[in-house]
Amino acid sequence: MHRIKKCLCAALAVCTTLVALPSCSDEDGDMKTLRINEVTHSVFYAPLYLADSLGYFEEEKIKIELTNGGGADNVMASVLSGDADIGFCGPEAALYVLIGGSTDVPTVVGQLTKRDGSFLVSRKPEPNFQWSDLKGKEILAGRKGGMPAMTFEYILNNNGLQDGKDLRLNYDVSFNLMTSAFEAGTADYCTMFDPVAYEYEAAGKGYVVASVGEASGEVPYTCFMAKNSWIQKNETHVEGFLRAVTKAVKYVYETDSDTVAEYLAPYFDGVSEASLAASVERYLAIDAWRTELSMTEDSFNRMQDIIEGAGELSRRAKMNDLVDNRYAKKVYQEIYKTE
Repeated sequence: MHRIKKCLCAALAVCTTLVALPSCSDEDGDMKTLRINEVTHSVFYAPLYLADSLGYFEEEKIKIELTNGGGADNVMASVLSGDADIGFCGPEAALYVLIGGSTDVPTVVGQLTKRDGSFLVSRKPEPNFQWSDLKGKEILAGRKGGMPAMTFEYILNNNGLQDGKDLRLNYDVSFNLMTSAFEAGTADYCTMFDPVAYEYEAAGKGYVVASVGEASGEVPYTCFMAKNSWIQKNETHVEGFLRAVTKAVKYVYETDSDTVAEYLAPYFDGVSEASLAASVERYLAIDAWRTELSMTEDSFNRMQDIIEGAGELSRRAKMNDLVDNRYAKKVYQEIYKTE
């Protein structure tokens, strides 16, 4: 826990990069700009971009300024420092702050993804891959204490494998540099999100051998969170934001992937619509997104089981101390009540 706190403090000085989106200022009438810091940029988060592309945010008089934090620790640091209004990352980042005793703990107001969105990539084709094939291997699976790495370790333990004994999890490479490190020769396997994994495989650089999300089961993986002080002053915008994203989730489940890819294309420079459509299909296949952006008690407890098993949880917390489902439930009922 002490190491996590140090990482969060150090990350306050990290400069993050803006994703290329339309200019977002408050000069256009009564539009409200929300600064969103996302853990990484991926089709895994398609509903967030679709809410913008389809005009759902505009309907709520919201503009989005989207920043790629490159890791949950950087996202949380951005929220705590006030550089971001809403953080979009694994809820474990807020849990660490809660356990650390902060007086203004970020509260989770919405959960978008309900399982890990990464794919395990090998250097060679393995059509009959089994988790036992990882014995004696080195894997790049994320930052120690982050949900990607802890979820991966959870899978390993469920398959009778232990880090440091049967294989090695490499925690030395930062989250946003893992793919480039893998391509440069580090480790035998690497976890990647789409469209990166799909493009990597299509280029003949590696082979997707497993879906981490399928193996791990449901867990609150990526959530929207903000400081309580900010939420109390912006409840209307919290509802509007979640309403737009909930509508976008509905859209992606009801629309063919080729059409979805057309709307996603402006958010992924250099990625073909065919790759985007294929990535959407892969996430639909593993049932990646929640239709109601609330968190369940069972999934919250499972998350704590995973973190505790990884040795990163000094004490357990109650869900109500970290999660406020009121806004997500309200907008879901509004959107689906007419069906």
